[in-house]
Amino acid sequence: MKRLNLNLFWGFWVILTLFWLALNSDIFSDSRFFAIRKEMVQLTGVLAIAAMAIIMILSLRPKWPERQLGGLDKIYRMHKWLGIGVFVVSIFHWLWAQGPKWAVGAGLLERPHRGPRPDITDPIQAVLSSLRGTAEGIGEWAFYAASALIVIALIKLIPYHIFRYSHRLFPLVYLVLAFHSFVLLDYSMWTTPLGLPLAILIIAGCYAAFISLFGKIGSKHRVSGEIVKLKNYTGVHSLETVINLAPGWPGHKAGQFAFATSNPIEGAHPYTIASAWDPQNPQISFISKELGDHTTGLANKLKVGQKVTVEGPYGCFTFDDDMPHQIWIGAGIGITPFIARMKELASLSGYEDIPHVDLFHSTREVDEEALARLADDGRAGSVNLHILIDERDGQLTGERIRSAIPNWRNTSIWFCGPGSFGNSLRKDFAKQGYDVNKHFHQELFEMR
Repeated sequence: MKRLNLNLFWGFWVILTLFWLALNSDIFSDSRFFAIRKEMVQLTGVLAIAAMAIIMILSLRPKWPERQLGGLDKIYRMHKWLGIGVFVVSIFHWLWAQGPKWAVGAGLLERPHRGPRPDITDPIQAVLSSLRGTAEGIGEWAFYAASALIVIALIKLIPYHIFRYSHRLFPLVYLVLAFHSFVLLDYSMWTTPLGLPLAILIIAGCYAAFISLFGKIGSKHRVSGEIVKLKNYTGVHSLETVINLAPGWPGHKAGQFAFATSNPIEGAHPYTIASAWDPQNPQISFISKELGDHTTGLANKLKVGQKVTVEGPYGCFTFDDDMPHQIWIGAGIGITPFIARMKELASLSGYEDIPHVDLFHSTREVDEEALARLADDGRAGSVNLHILIDERDGQLTGERIRSAIPNWRNTSIWFCGPGSFGNSLRKDFAKQGYDVNKHFHQELFEMR
């Protein structure tokens, strides 16, 4: 993750933990195991439900934090890592809740003596107390379900359609765990400075869960469209799809992406936009490569005249900076946002403050027609092309880029392609003193 997102990720866990400990400082002076166990169950429960609420909110594809977090691709990365964090914290929560019971059953611990419980006079507390048994029982099963769903989401060998349908159960699981948390959180905590923010967060998560359950995520950003052209580049196993859009599309910048739905059963899939926006000709183009169970065979599934739904645009990989020279690196299908930007630059010919651009395109596969169109786009956009075919030219490295661009220290770098390749280049340039946190822009086009 980028440094900002990494700081936000760890800052969330650390700040919430410190906040809770400040309100429950008795945990540091109480030496009784079961008293500590009670506090740890509470702490891990608060951390888990707060993180799950944020996960639910981020699943709505909100527009407002995109610029701060670096785009929807970065938001989904945060969504993923918060899910991993929830998985880990929930395991500790479950172990603190169940482990001592096992130890008592095995004779390793002695159950603490409890005197008569004081009468509950607060009617709300009384209702919550009467629901404790139900909340504990369904909460345990919800934990098992959430753990299974998170594991399915993380194992990429599991087909996308299984991930998609199983992930649609997560809002239901969250609603059960929200009920579990409202009932079992220490009642006195609701009147502390933590109570109101936590309640708002959980309720916002419930709102997001209902939006998801009713299939309304992104509905305000959807428009209908019709496929008007399909072009298959067999040499690189890629398909270009051109779509006429109905009124309502707000326009897009080169480098952004959108979700397209051609089959309601399969649902929406993200694609980088491969065209510049022209309000006089409201079309949008996507280029998809056969990489997974959905895109493989897509050329046989789509037809000219077919109705589709397009949602977006999303993303902040939009080439916005004040550097006079930009280096673009598009590996494989990662060339797509640069195609859109070259078309956009062609329409801006003659304008001032357009940076000088060097585009490095590295590919294992060759399609002469696709390369010819790329060259045409480069000439139209006044972009200096460096095409490297792996078998002929060897692999692209940071050293080769620096050799070709002597003033590389005074450039910004825009990378789209395999994450491991981008991370390798980022580390390589960082070792040479390049300010990667400020000038290395990388699209994280992975939604799970």
